[in-house]
Amino acid sequence: MTKIGIILGSTRPGRNGEAVAKWVLAQAQQRSDAEFELVDLLDYQLPHLDEAIPPSAARYTQPHTLAWAAKIASFDGFVMVTPEYNHATSGALKNAIDFLFAEWNNKAVGFVGYGSVGGARAIESLRLIAGELMMADVRAAVTLSLATDFVNYSQFNPGEHQAGALTTVLDQVVAWSRALAPLRAPVAA
Repeated sequence: MTKIGIILGSTRPGRNGEAVAKWVLAQAQQRSDAEFELVDLLDYQLPHLDEAIPPSAARYTQPHTLAWAAKIASFDGFVMVTPEYNHATSGALKNAIDFLFAEWNNKAVGFVGYGSVGGARAIESLRLIAGELMMADVRAAVTLSLATDFVNYSQFNPGEHQAGALTTVLDQVVAWSRALAPLRAPVAA
């Protein structure tokens, strides 16, 4: 079964992302075409990148890096839930991405953003990062506006149309994750 990780990309106290990520998970769990799991960056307590050797060498030394690598390696694709801070994703999500390399390769990724313009600029920056990591970013995205999809900018209350947008993202992530499976298969010696 295809496994998709839903990465909660904010560690901020009082974060809006937790409600958004739980909504994504609840919608995803109604599907039977893949398994979905919420991955909360808070659970990994990653410090600022502290590996001496670049991640592309895959010579991790820190226990937190090894645990993070094992979790990310276990998935076939991802949905990243990202806030938008200063026209980009959160520092916590960027840092978590930067810890690894091969664990991201040849996997699909979709995005659910939230912010003043629906997290669109954060999503655009993540698309560039995904390309460098040899990830296939899907075209569809969910963009949640703090003004219209949240009450008082803090209580998540998505518009009805957002469920359809999320379905499209999930459809594309699952399809691309399956299509990329041969590239992730171990090479016979």
